[in-house]
Amino acid sequence: MSSVEAHQEQLSQSDPSPSPNSCSSFELIDMDAGSLYEPVSPHWFYCKIIDSKETWIPFNSEDSQQLEEAYGSGKDCRGRVVPTDGGRYDVHLGERMRYAVYWDELASEVRRCTWFYKGDKDNKYVPYSESFSRVLEETYMLAVTLDEWKKKLESPSREIIILHNPKLMVHYQPIAGSDEWGSTPTEQGRPRTVKRGVENISVDIHCGEPLQIDHLVFIVHGIGPACDLRFRSIVQCVNDFRSVSLNLLQTHFKKAQENQQMGRVEFLPVNWHSPLHSTGVDVDLQRITLPSINRLRHFTNDTILDVFFYNSPTYCQTIVDTVASEMNRIYTLFLQRNPDFKGGVSIAGHSLGSLILFDILTNQKDSLGDIDSEKDSPNIVMDHGDTANLEEDLKKLQLSEFFNIFEKEKVDKEALALCTDRDLQEMGIPLGPRKKIINYFKSRRNLLGITQPSTQAALGMNLPRESEPHSSTDATRKDKYLDVSVKYPRLIYKPEIFFAFGSPIGMFLTVRGLKRIDPNYKFPTCKGFFNIYHPFDPVAYRIEPMVAPGVEFEPMLIPHHKGRKRMHLGKSIKLELREGLTRMSMDLKNNLLGSLRMAWKSFTRAPYPALQAETAEEAEAEPESSLEQASDVSTEETCAAGKGELPPVNVGMLNRGQRIDYVLQEKPIESFNEYLFALQSHLCYWESEDTVLLVLKEIYQTQGIFLDQPLQ
Repeated sequence: MSSVEAHQEQLSQSDPSPSPNSCSSFELIDMDAGSLYEPVSPHWFYCKIIDSKETWIPFNSEDSQQLEEAYGSGKDCRGRVVPTDGGRYDVHLGERMRYAVYWDELASEVRRCTWFYKGDKDNKYVPYSESFSRVLEETYMLAVTLDEWKKKLESPSREIIILHNPKLMVHYQPIAGSDEWGSTPTEQGRPRTVKRGVENISVDIHCGEPLQIDHLVFIVHGIGPACDLRFRSIVQCVNDFRSVSLNLLQTHFKKAQENQQMGRVEFLPVNWHSPLHSTGVDVDLQRITLPSINRLRHFTNDTILDVFFYNSPTYCQTIVDTVASEMNRIYTLFLQRNPDFKGGVSIAGHSLGSLILFDILTNQKDSLGDIDSEKDSPNIVMDHGDTANLEEDLKKLQLSEFFNIFEKEKVDKEALALCTDRDLQEMGIPLGPRKKIINYFKSRRNLLGITQPSTQAALGMNLPRESEPHSSTDATRKDKYLDVSVKYPRLIYKPEIFFAFGSPIGMFLTVRGLKRIDPNYKFPTCKGFFNIYHPFDPVAYRIEPMVAPGVEFEPMLIPHHKGRKRMHLGKSIKLELREGLTRMSMDLKNNLLGSLRMAWKSFTRAPYPALQAETAEEAEAEPESSLEQASDVSTEETCAAGKGELPPVNVGMLNRGQRIDYVLQEKPIESFNEYLFALQSHLCYWESEDTVLLVLKEIYQTQGIFLDQPLQ
């Protein structure tokens, strides 16, 4: 007798007869006693913690097949690594764990799944462990072969599974209470459905992603750790962005895919919030934060203060260093994992992330020659004849006792010139010597006429006309807005296009005192620039009016991804819809008041002339409002017709002479109340098909690949 049969024999002694209701369903099934056993087809799943609950998610069909082939190859699974999810995750087969490749994320459990039961609080199926699934499969095989059903099994967690027939298998949880003598688990309680094979459960399994990667896009987030109204991370939001792009490639680039001209675009997130808040600044803020309205203050410290951090020289340096180093690190790792990649690279930023990228791009060097010449410039080496070493400089400042500290930290003269006050403080240098050191290197820098590359100088910005004749005023004005202490890192690649989503770049440039962008200016290493925003986004600002301040013109309207325009409502139509809804609510209120009034009249028999007069006034006002609305519509249509005849506008070379500002079309429901949808509008870009399609269209145009049909 096998172990399975012995286990079933032991359980059958305490197995009460199933109730008629629980077994009536399978008695009506026409069973084929001579049916042959067919092995179950496994599918691989991984476990994610979503809303504090374990959720099992299936790998796509291609990844599951690769995992199964590696599992069944006969080789030792220990140390075997299988890349999944387009190469963004690695599955360590021996450990049964899934690890993120390009970003930090908790590892998730991986399971080879064959048997499932329905979960407790939702309708999602949960896979049994691999070991117990094998026991279930052996029991099922015996039942089919011998045509002996009503098999009963006990799981390691003391749960009961009964195989009534191939169509009816149930799972019972153990009863919570037990007497002092203990109790044997029975099938009492609410049964759960048991399914064999992934094809018998309701779950979406995707086909997989194209292997060929045509282009790489880095996406930098804005303020705070959450990127949308569901408080999801940048990784989750970029996953949505990528999923939307894969769907749009199938629907809008069918010809290119059929001709095998294209693969896909890879979008990878860049996180700078976590490194910034791991510097200890949160502890410093917590000491000075008031105890009242604790949640709101925590939200402020964790999100809104990121804007102030970026305006601080110390933390601005941390942020730009983190963003640039992360993009360089991920790019290098991506090339190592994709040695055949020949495509280009673009970058995208949301909210404050777009400003960070804008400043980094503005301070890049155009060629390797510029980089080589900068290495020899006084920006890095403070003295052309660097014969005097660090020890001699400290001796001049009467600070020789600190030389051992710098030697221990491996800080030479060049490194000391780059140290901030906080760096020196962390090395244990007292306040007085810190000020001496910083002032010494600052004086040397000023003596040599060294200045840090600035956004203002690079953009060719013009100050107000009235300040031009006064050179001293210009210098004062310029020094006020320039921060020479921030050193912008170098990117190891040249981005092809820069996409800004819901960007405050225009506002920040303006408050920095920059009035106008030189029409001839373009990024040193990036050819394209698209400023994409929702019309109700409270954080977004335009760029084109800074290039052509004397001309008024509308932004480019982004076409709907289905090739039609949304119901783009004019002011008069919006007013009409609002008044219609208001009138509807007033009618409901008046009907309710009328019913109450009639009931009150039955008791008092008193008239209400004031209410009747008010109703009459409303009725007289309606024709007038209708006439005004008709007038507004005709006026707006006339203006719209005139706008189409405007000549093309010169918007400079930031986007190769093409338009820069692109506005999404608001949904009809958003037109009812702009303020109600303002916050949502700032966070809508991750799942916006119109936004993603514009990004894909512009990227593939550089490769000579176009949409199947141009959108109107």
